Parts: sequence; C-alpha cells; structure tokens
Amino acid sequence: MAQSQSRSRATTEGRVFDLSGGDWDSVLGEDPIAEERLVLNMGPQHPSTHGVLRLVLELEGESVTDVRLVVGYLHTGIEKNAEFRNWTQGSTFVTRCDYLAPLFNETAYSMAVEKLLGTEITERATLIRVLMMEINRISSHFVWLATGGMELGALTAMTNGFRARERCLDILEMITGLRMNHAYIRPGGVAQDLPEGYAPKIREWLKAMDEEVAGVDKLLRGQPIWIKRIKGVGWIGVEGCLSLGLTGPMLRAAGLPWDLRKTEPYLGYETYDFDVPTDSGGDCWSRFVVRVAEIRESLRIIAQVLDRIEDTPGPIMVEDPKIAWPAQLSIGPDGMGNSPAYINKIMNGSMESLIHHFKLVTEGFRVPPGQVYVPIEGPRGELGAHVVSDGGTRPYRIHLREPSFINLQATAAMTIGGQIADVIASVASLDPVMGGCDR
Repeated sequence: MAQSQSRSRATTEGRVFDLSGGDWDSVLGEDPIAEERLVLNMGPQHPSTHGVLRLVLELEGESVTDVRLVVGYLHTGIEKNAEFRNWTQGSTFVTRCDYLAPLFNETAYSMAVEKLLGTEITERATLIRVLMMEINRISSHFVWLATGGMELGALTAMTNGFRARERCLDILEMITGLRMNHAYIRPGGVAQDLPEGYAPKIREWLKAMDEEVAGVDKLLRGQPIWIKRIKGVGWIGVEGCLSLGLTGPMLRAAGLPWDLRKTEPYLGYETYDFDVPTDSGGDCWSRFVVRVAEIRESLRIIAQVLDRIEDTPGPIMVEDPKIAWPAQLSIGPDGMGNSPAYINKIMNGSMESLIHHFKLVTEGFRVPPGQVYVPIEGPRGELGAHVVSDGGTRPYRIHLREPSFINLQATAAMTIGGQIADVIASVASLDPVMGGCDR
C-alpha cells in the first residue's frame, strides 16, 4: 500500500502532488517553463527589416504575443536643419527625408511655401510636377515590390522590381541630372525645363513599364506560393486604419477609395482621367493588388501629361523677380531657362540689379508670416507639410506629416496573434521608409 501511494505522488521543486486522481494538470500548471515568453529583437540591422527599424517581439513558441517598435536609428534632424537655410535651400533638405519619394517631399514643401507667398505657379510647371511625381510613384512602388519580394524569398520579384526601378531613375536623371535627392521642385516652380527630346524617351519608357507590370502579373498574381504567403496575413480593416490614421494603399486595400488626388485635388489632378484602385481584403495580398494597379493608373496620368505639355509653352518659374532667380525668369532658345542675354543684362546693367541678384541667391526671398498645412498623396499615403514663417528669409518651423511614421503604428494590430514569419510580410506590406520616419 505504501509503495502504491509513493508511485502516485510526484515532486516538483520540493512540492508534493497527489496524482492518485490523475491530477496531472496541477503539475503542468506549476511548470515555470510554461509561463516563459521569449523576447526577440528583430533588427536594427538592415537585412532584417526595411531600413534600420527595430522590432521587439514577445513570442510564445512561434506565435507573436506582443510587438514594440523602436525608431530613431536613422535620425538626421532634417526638419531642424532646414530652419537654418533659406526657403529655396529647404528643398535640398526635405528631399532627403523619404529618399524613395524625394519629389513628393519637394512638392509638398514647395506648395506650402507658395501658399504662404500667395502665388500660383505656371501651367507648364504644374504639368512638370505631376509628371515627375507620377514617375516617382512608380519607382517607389517597384522598390516596394523588390524589397518585399526579397524578404519573402521571391528573388525574381526582387531582380525584376529593381530593374524596373532603374528604368524610372534613368528618366528622372535625364530630367533633373540626379537619380535621387533631386532638389528639382522648388518654391515658385521647378529648377529647369524638360530637356530636348524628352517626349519620345518618356513614351518609350511608358511601353517598357507596361511590359514590366504585365511581367509582375505573370510572375506573381497566380503563383500559389506567393498567394499562400501573403493572403490573409497582416489584416487590418477600415475602422482600424481610420483609428490609427493610416492612409494610402493601406487604407485603399481595406476598401476605402480615399486618394487626395481625387478627394482634395491639387495641381489640376481633377482634370486627369484615372481611377482609384481598391480591394476589400485588408491584408498583404490586397496591398499587393492595389499597388500594382496604382502603377497602371500612374502610367495613364503620365501619358495625359505628355499630351498636354507639348502644347503648353511658357516659363517654368513664377514671373516674380522677388522670388525667382533671374536665370529662371527668362526661357532661352535652348528652353532651359538660362538665357545668356538676360544674365549679361544683369551682370553688365545696373548695380541695383546685380545687388538684388546677389542678395536673392545668398539670402533668399522673404515669406509673409503665417503657417499653413498642405497635404498631397504620396506613394505611402498622405504626406503633409506644416510650414511656419515669421516673415524672414528662413523657415521658422517645418514639420512633415510622414506616412511611414504613421503607418508603422499598425504593426502590432497586424501581427499580434500571428506567426513570427508573418511579421516580415506584414511590415513589408506597410512599405515603410525609415528616412521619412526618422527625419
């Protein structure tokens, strides 16, 4: 009897349990290992996630129980630095925030300064801005496809995405002279006109982009591994998007057709024929579908810009000598806005004109005191510029409403309760750019 009782008793860390009634649950419940949570740092090394982002994950097995984001590893103080430069130089700083969408940063900032000035840019400058932004949108979306494909093991998506992006950068380089961080869009217009022979090259590029998008569909849309890897993963609905302030493809992939180009049009977007792609899934698959469709819509807009701009001559900078540099006020025979005759007139003419030119370039123009907020539709959502002026030649304060920073707030809602492998897919579908988040 004593032996039978001893076999029905168990000891755990000095505590004795009576197992004669099969009370194994009480033993397992006291196991300290059963209550352990593994804390895993994902990042901030670059290969783990988009840019230098750190995710602190709490795991139970392979299930995610909590997510905390740590940002700031790429902080450059761009907004603060811009306060110590004149209004034109500000464009060279904000272009470096979201380095995959530099022309959108420049446009939002320039539109805010123009609103403070109470000036309107020329029709040709408006068309050029739309052209540049839509090319940039396509470039940014292809980077999303390339990096997201790489992180999920679809290496052909990576090579094809970066190949398409290189073709976009070739066009941007042809127009601005740079592949990134252009400082091309400035308060009052753009830095220079389109180069000679731009139209046939861009039309050829449009055909190449049509082929690239068709290749994405052929490669991924029916690929069973790709579908199973992202469909039903990283879900967030319209209510969650609105609660967290999510915009752009995140919101449209949940089913709400909110696009500032349509809902609050600017730069004449209301005159273009294009659709706002949406999907109802609210998951990584829906974001893939929406972004690919947005590339096609941007191609439609660019084709319409080309049709219009060929019949729209004129200056590319406002005709205001208090704002524009003399070289930008006159369109020379080469169409680049740098007429030698006009410059010679400044240099060899009156001393007052030369002094004004010197002060305008070195000190910059003055902007009336006030503050404005101007939002535009960037590749990742609403990109807004809050600009404050105290009446001087430098910004008093610049703050960007950066969609990468806002959208990252959805990481926990999208990943808690899921698998650790799905964290990668969810973060990739957000398409965060840490240069914009940490600016």
